[in-house]
Amino acid sequence: MEEEVVKSDSKYKGQIIDVYKQTVKLPNGELANRDVVKHQNAIAILAFTNEGKAIFEEQWRTPVGKTTIEIPAGKVEDGETYLETAKRELNEEVRLQSADIKKVAGFYSSPGFADEYMVLFTAKDLSPVETKLPQDFGENLNIFEYSLDEALTAVKLGKIEDAKTVLAIYYWQANYQAGE
Repeated sequence: MEEEVVKSDSKYKGQIIDVYKQTVKLPNGELANRDVVKHQNAIAILAFTNEGKAIFEEQWRTPVGKTTIEIPAGKVEDGETYLETAKRELNEEVRLQSADIKKVAGFYSSPGFADEYMVLFTAKDLSPVETKLPQDFGENLNIFEYSLDEALTAVKLGKIEDAKTVLAIYYWQANYQAGE
């Protein structure tokens, strides 16, 4: 089943992604083309308040042309571990720190065309940070909380369509009791 890359042409180098047109040799020896997006790895955090709610962000997403509701997330910077990135993003985006942060799972966000690997964390025992890190330029976030029932309803009504966030909500439903 493995495909061998025989040619890789760079088509675009951007701030967030690089795009390549690759020619691959299929297992039967024939050649095929693949469009590949290279993206930094990332993290996402299902952060729980002491009241048993989770923290969400609403922000404008230009590729889909609308605001989305998502859990806090961000790109892994050079030299950072996934855990370090999760702690930094909690600070940058919601100004909180966690005394109980755990890895849930890792996954590819869209392996049909992109190499982005994302790790989902849970964060509990939250408290305000003492030193606020700078927020990403151009990032405007509306931070709020949902109970599990509110989050599930938002998914059902199509208000939450972001894949990592839907995954996190269903993880929450499967592994925690409402209000925990």
